[in-house]
Amino acid sequence: MVGRRKEIKLALVYRDMWQSSGKYVPRIDQLVRVAQPIIDMGCFDRVETNGGGFEQVNLLFGQNPNTAVRQWTQPFNDAGIQTQMLERGLNGIRMSPVPADVRRLMFKVKKLQGTDISRSFDGLNNPQNLELSFKYAKEGGMIAQAALSLTYSKLHTVDYYINLADAYLELGAEEICIKDMAGIGRPDSIGKLVKGIRERHPDIIIQYHGHSTPGFSVASSLEAARNGADIIDVGMEPLSWGTGHADLLTIHAMLEDAGFVVKDINMDAYMQVRKLSQEFIDDFLGLYINPKNRFMNSLLIGPGLPGGMMGSLMADLESNLSSVNKWLDKNGKEKMTQDELLIKLFEEVKYVWPRLGYPPLVTPFSQYVKNASLMNVMQLIKGRERWSMIDESTWGMITGKSGKLLGPLDAKILELAKQQDREFYTGKPQDLYADELDLYREKMKEQGWAHGQDDEELLEYAMHPKQYEDFKSGKAAQSFQEDITKRRNKANLPAQGGVADLPTEMTIDVGGSKYKVNVSYPGTVAGSDSSISKTASPAMDDGSAVYILAPLEGKFYLTKDNSDSAIKEGDKINVGDTIAYIESMKVINAIVSDKAGTVSKILISHGEEVDEDDQIIKLV
Repeated sequence: MVGRRKEIKLALVYRDMWQSSGKYVPRIDQLVRVAQPIIDMGCFDRVETNGGGFEQVNLLFGQNPNTAVRQWTQPFNDAGIQTQMLERGLNGIRMSPVPADVRRLMFKVKKLQGTDISRSFDGLNNPQNLELSFKYAKEGGMIAQAALSLTYSKLHTVDYYINLADAYLELGAEEICIKDMAGIGRPDSIGKLVKGIRERHPDIIIQYHGHSTPGFSVASSLEAARNGADIIDVGMEPLSWGTGHADLLTIHAMLEDAGFVVKDINMDAYMQVRKLSQEFIDDFLGLYINPKNRFMNSLLIGPGLPGGMMGSLMADLESNLSSVNKWLDKNGKEKMTQDELLIKLFEEVKYVWPRLGYPPLVTPFSQYVKNASLMNVMQLIKGRERWSMIDESTWGMITGKSGKLLGPLDAKILELAKQQDREFYTGKPQDLYADELDLYREKMKEQGWAHGQDDEELLEYAMHPKQYEDFKSGKAAQSFQEDITKRRNKANLPAQGGVADLPTEMTIDVGGSKYKVNVSYPGTVAGSDSSISKTASPAMDDGSAVYILAPLEGKFYLTKDNSDSAIKEGDKINVGDTIAYIESMKVINAIVSDKAGTVSKILISHGEEVDEDDQIIKLV
């Protein structure tokens, strides 16, 4: 830096700060309160306001995400601070593929709502999946930024990423983001990567985004700056570090010391933002933040799981641990701790990841690798084989429906695909998903729902159908309040009526049939509503019948969508046939028969909750 002082700009990733720590982001009223103090800090040229899971979170609250984006971005627009969002290419702002017409509308709507920059990434780093993102972003008036989803393997070299940046820019991207979502990019390699892109493209903006989880991101930020990066993403207290991002104060002081020009921080405003963010945590958001996510963890260098996923993983691991311990207890074995399960998961990710073709560990593929690994761990604990449960989303990745994997698939995976008659797709992934806006226009007409300003309500419905319907019916708001009450009771945060530890669910036997009932107490909310659901009961037979059992707990479905045909009584079943599905861990898992015979009776109704080892289908 001798002889020159380059200006480095800073971007506050306020949305990602929250979702890398826990499940939710603040409510609309809270976001509006914190916007002006962020502006008053005076040190930010960009703020990440939305994208990722932001819209779904608002719907889960029972709040309108369109109102949230407009009100949250407006103060930054007025102050001349650029706003940016994160979008997932083929998956838009959800976890599953989105039709092209819905993707196109998304960029138009988000620009009109006040979002300036679209940071677009593809979970497999496939340029063909991002070409439309760049095109539609620019059509809508947004800046099209391409993100390189960084991961660390023998295939993901510095040269690979430099060439990937070339491909993205050739397809229309206007900026490059180094998206180090797990923080496992080594600082020296980050520097070489930025330098390589800068030498080939002297005039484009390069932005570095690194999570702090294993501890590399401070050094990586410095290497990125020294080698030509223009903007560094930062977090701030009380949500910096851990699975989040390097802290503003640390990065600011480091860059100043290295000779860079950075804008001064108004510390009075900083303390106000810090105070408000802590207030939001104390209000309710802390109920969804696992304390372990507030610490850096070098164990994650090995599995390379991203910070954005760790926030939800630690929340979900509770139920997974409960399921495992229920089985261990039932079989007279010693229960596990959450740490023991987590370490087993980390080790299994290292085993599974290369065998699934080295997909970058970023949404949604990090979830797929995690789900496959966790299923393997749970099956191995129970004395079963690996790969006996692979969810349908993971199969979609394996069979090419999201694009080509960089590495080869393991022979065992290929063998399983053949056994299950799964076809591999080599075409353009977007072609698999027909346009749907006309379908949702018709649905909204039937419901009497308005399309909203700039068709924003139409977009929301087409992007998040189930969540939007629950939002409109009021079910989402009710479910969220029930969940808040349960979590407060569990944490003994003003436990109402002193009944936090009493059971909210029981199974009763009536005339030989078992029923699951929800139990409520004064001042609490029952596990769901006051309904009674029938669970599987032992069926009487002459000894010739065999039963297919539920391989895990969850919600039982005969089909995964309306286009499928359900099995029925009289159908012939062979070993290896996919016969039904269970929704568990937020994904659909195929139930593959381990027995052959003729379907005599389907014992569980479509949509009914089942426990592991419940009898679900009777064969003769």
